[in-house]
Amino acid sequence: MRVTGTGHASMRIDTAAGSILCDPWVNPAYFASWFPFPDNSQLDWEALGDVDYLYVSHLHRDHFDAAHLKRYVSKKATVLLPEFPTSEMEDEFRELGFTKFLKTRNEEVVELDGGLKIMIQALTSPTDGPIGDSSLWVEYDGIRLLNQNDARPTDLSTFAELGHVHAHMLQFSGAIWYPMVYELPQAAKTAFGKQKRERQFDRTWRYIDDLKADHVFPIAGPPCFLDDELWQFNDIFDDEGNIFPDQSVFLTEYAKVGGTNGIVLLPGSVSEITTSGAATTHPVPVEEFFADKAAHLAEMRERKRPIIEAEKASWRHPEVDVLKEMKRRIEPLLDESIYLAKGVGGPVRFDLVGYDGESVESIVVDFPGKQVRPYADEKVRYRFRTERALVEHLFHIGEVDWVNSLFLSCRFSAARIGQYNEFVYAFFKCLSSERLQYAEGWYDEHERAVDAEDITIGDWTVQRRCPHLKADLSRFGIVEGDQLTCQLHGWRFDLPSGRCLTSVGHKIRAHRVGEEAPVSETAQSS
Repeated sequence: MRVTGTGHASMRIDTAAGSILCDPWVNPAYFASWFPFPDNSQLDWEALGDVDYLYVSHLHRDHFDAAHLKRYVSKKATVLLPEFPTSEMEDEFRELGFTKFLKTRNEEVVELDGGLKIMIQALTSPTDGPIGDSSLWVEYDGIRLLNQNDARPTDLSTFAELGHVHAHMLQFSGAIWYPMVYELPQAAKTAFGKQKRERQFDRTWRYIDDLKADHVFPIAGPPCFLDDELWQFNDIFDDEGNIFPDQSVFLTEYAKVGGTNGIVLLPGSVSEITTSGAATTHPVPVEEFFADKAAHLAEMRERKRPIIEAEKASWRHPEVDVLKEMKRRIEPLLDESIYLAKGVGGPVRFDLVGYDGESVESIVVDFPGKQVRPYADEKVRYRFRTERALVEHLFHIGEVDWVNSLFLSCRFSAARIGQYNEFVYAFFKCLSSERLQYAEGWYDEHERAVDAEDITIGDWTVQRRCPHLKADLSRFGIVEGDQLTCQLHGWRFDLPSGRCLTSVGHKIRAHRVGEEAPVSETAQSS
């Protein structure tokens, strides 16, 4: 089995029975904030796109690059579709001209022509990608590969049960706006960033240990930031709080925990994977390339500057009345929302900075009041400050997912009262009736589900499944003192009270070993 690195989470898998192109991303994403690094725009995409099968893990725009898919990927390719709860992915592919689809069933092995086997595991919580994320397992002639990319399954046993895996591709770097955009003292940002960076690596080591593949390939990150306004987010300033470590940092950190089987794929790298090893060639030496990272980024910044400026010039739509559009598009969703609106529990404010860089229009999305209105000098749960032009553009293009567009762009600042509230971001990811109804149903079903099984971690008996997204705490739970941390997403809980320290709600069932469980817990688990 041959794997060609094509940048970020993208790769081409070649076997004698067929070829699969995965997640090709070349054009800038999220308001021209994210670019692939190392640069992959100079690869021979005409040849790389001439494939038998196309797999895109989810609709994040650093995985689903519509312009690139339309121009370079053969429309004769069969699209391997994860079993997602909505038809959005298939609809988008059809708009690009694709007509051949294989609609897979979740975690069901499919044998394609010539003995090539695939299986796709779809994750379908509202927090997984834009309503869904997935992983691809491939087997041919006894060689097995798992392309996990961004997906965070509760465990990898489903793949391990199919046989020993020879190549494991997985995310290790950040793909979020926290903590950089929050209006915090720099020391606090650094501390939170360092904590998040460590959690990212801890989660990666856990997945690697779960699967025990012969070879580990760090992929799906980090992006690079070429706009002058965002340049400081690149991990080139010896900032221990930077959440975007690159592949060379991965190898260094992996070695600290005993990892010796890591392989980096640069764009154009080729790895021939067999049962006895992986022979990999690179267009340039990997160590040499990353030693010159700052120079590569500076060269890319100048080369891509016209692209960024052209993007910025397209955002302004002065004909859009933002308040009117927010009322028209968001108020009907507030009326539909029961669970998410209750979860947010308060007003959310948007401060929109005008073209002059000084004037500000403040608009409130009032979740309890189910209305959008001008700000009235009140306390709000969250406050977001961004350019008016960005929100104008969101309405101009009919964007239904502000999380995976505006927020991932990092072109905003934020402040909040109290803990992180996942319902705020879940709502602004679901700005269509189809998405909102799915999320409402998912949260309702999820919260009503009772997990009766308990486990022991250290001195504590706790419910086995994390209240957040049902991660197995026997695998991902770490107890330090009276606090439990779920390493899958970094959520923390105060064990004596059961209170979630990361977000509102999500209380955990817990008591000390040897002590009788509280009556309410006993009733819940009976």
